[in-house]
Amino acid sequence: MTSKNSLTPSGWAIIVLGAAALALAGCGRKGPLDLPPTASNAVPPAQAGRDTDAERAAQPSLFDPTYGAEGGPAAPKGGKKSFILDPLLGN
Repeated sequence: MTSKNSLTPSGWAIIVLGAAALALAGCGRKGPLDLPPTASNAVPPAQAGRDTDAERAAQPSLFDPTYGAEGGPAAPKGGKKSFILDPLLGN
């Protein structure tokens, strides 16, 4: 007679993997991110958020319609390459 209460190897594997997942999920610590060793705290956090109106006006904005108009294209326009579907597309 076999007992239905004994666990098979796959049952033990599920239990071990579940316990490992729960143990690893608790790893770590709460708090802010650590700064890299080469980072310097030259600007105190209290002054980092202060911008004057003149500084804000001098910064470019994506909502400005002239944003990027004064700069030329980043690369010259390339030549036309043929594509297998060009006759079908009419290009």
